[in-house]
Amino acid sequence: METQRQKKIAGVIQKDIVDILQRAAIDGGLTGTLLSVSKVSVTSDLSIAKIYISIFPAKEATALLEGIQSNTPLIKHELAQRTRNQLRRVPELMFFLDDSLDYIENIEKSLKGEENPVKNPDLLEKRKKS
Repeated sequence: METQRQKKIAGVIQKDIVDILQRAAIDGGLTGTLLSVSKVSVTSDLSIAKIYISIFPAKEATALLEGIQSNTPLIKHELAQRTRNQLRRVPELMFFLDDSLDYIENIEKSLKGEENPVKNPDLLEKRKKS
């Protein structure tokens, strides 16, 4: 259960991280890449912030995430500058890829019958009771 304080800090971090990442993407010449921070969750002791990022197009995602992770100290410093009036201490930042959109897309494909969600359909025959 998230406390009101955790939610407030997560909101502050989310707003500023979006700004920082989008500016970094533009400065890095990554036009045409869409970055969004889908969720930020802060631990109860406020020491760690888990930041979930959606990246489109998805083929760029892994490389971009690695770039973001390697620049975490710079991002944290920038966040500290922006939030110095709101946060006493900036939590450690952990970045993760949010693949929930891909997950939803796969479910939709499965429901439409476009793609079989079962990895080994041959096994189903063996499991049928006679």
